[in-house]
Amino acid sequence: MSEQIMVTGGGAAGMMAAIAAAQKGCDVLLTERNEKLGKKIYITGKGRCNVTNACDTEDVFKQIPRNTRFLYSAVYTYDNFRVMDFFEQHHIPLKTERGGRVFPVSGHASDIIKALAQAMEHYHVKVRLNTRIRSITKQADGTFAAVDAAGNTYTAGKVIVATGGMAYPSTGSSGDGYQLAKRLGHTVTKTTPALVAMNTKEDYIPRLQGLSLKNVRARIYDGKKVVYDDFGEMMFTHFGVSGPLMLSASSLVNERLSAHPLQLYIDLKPALDEAQLDRRILRDFDAFYSRQLKNACSRLLPAKLIPVVIAVSGISPEKKVYEITKTERGRLLAVLKRFPATLTGFRDFPEAVITRGGVHVREVNASTMESGLVSGLYFAGEILDVDALTGGYNLQIAWSTGYLAGMSAAEALL
Repeated sequence: MSEQIMVTGGGAAGMMAAIAAAQKGCDVLLTERNEKLGKKIYITGKGRCNVTNACDTEDVFKQIPRNTRFLYSAVYTYDNFRVMDFFEQHHIPLKTERGGRVFPVSGHASDIIKALAQAMEHYHVKVRLNTRIRSITKQADGTFAAVDAAGNTYTAGKVIVATGGMAYPSTGSSGDGYQLAKRLGHTVTKTTPALVAMNTKEDYIPRLQGLSLKNVRARIYDGKKVVYDDFGEMMFTHFGVSGPLMLSASSLVNERLSAHPLQLYIDLKPALDEAQLDRRILRDFDAFYSRQLKNACSRLLPAKLIPVVIAVSGISPEKKVYEITKTERGRLLAVLKRFPATLTGFRDFPEAVITRGGVHVREVNASTMESGLVSGLYFAGEILDVDALTGGYNLQIAWSTGYLAGMSAAEALL
């Protein structure tokens, strides 16, 4: 089977690459190892699909902690506003939520996949599902030969590899693309889970399982150095900490936490400085003057957090409020402003949103997404060593690199 352009991987980057190439008039074949397209898109944004972010395009780069400059051409070629236009032109109305996160109004990720599938059908992209590409080689005549797991061979003038990373392997992300890239001579940097929950050491954290906290500040220390400081929402789990604040933290402290434990402090009352919080505690203590401490914090903390905070402060929960000394009150205040947990490591790929690491960007032309080692070979999406924080930015990288790879491959052919 011979096509002008072959795209391997039917996720966000692969589908966008196929559409971009087909729009230029090329014959395009897209192969996908799963039984349906966009399997990972179905679970993004808790099944609602955080398509992109409505921030100024320049601000997208502030959410990409590494290899940022590599993405300038891709993002400016196909920015977040063009992404929003694409889906709205395909009759998927969008809405913007807290933090600029953009979702389909319907709340269904399936609508995003339908729009992409319809666009591919409109531009006559051929799609082969249940097709896992095992090898890609460049032929003497300059074309590529790809062989699937069933032994079928496909030839193409250009190949775009958009097979994803290793996060959520249940969606088919098994790292196949890394092996294809290595066999074609590319360097693949160390791959680790990113945007992933973190394990903690303290035995009191599992007691908070399921508790979500909004509007808290998290600081992570490596020794005396603050390596992460942000404000937002987080959640406690049976193993440690998760939620948007912690997922973003995981990407920014990746190398440090891979080397050794880090100290997390959560400011449970960031809107109040210590003097204001002390006055607030005194007001509550006046209201519950004769109660035991464990029954006097209901205005201050969620019920699940009260016994843990008191235990960490070292005050007896049975102690009457009027018996609490100024020193003890100071200890309680300190825990409210610096609730401690020791981060010991990351959860694994099945729980990670994305992969950190991938095809080395120095071996890829940032202006086209073409390999600098093998002409006619392109990369797009998570297979590249680029990743961003939460908020729709990783999908934006997929759309942008996919579009640029598809457009560049088509222009090189035509």
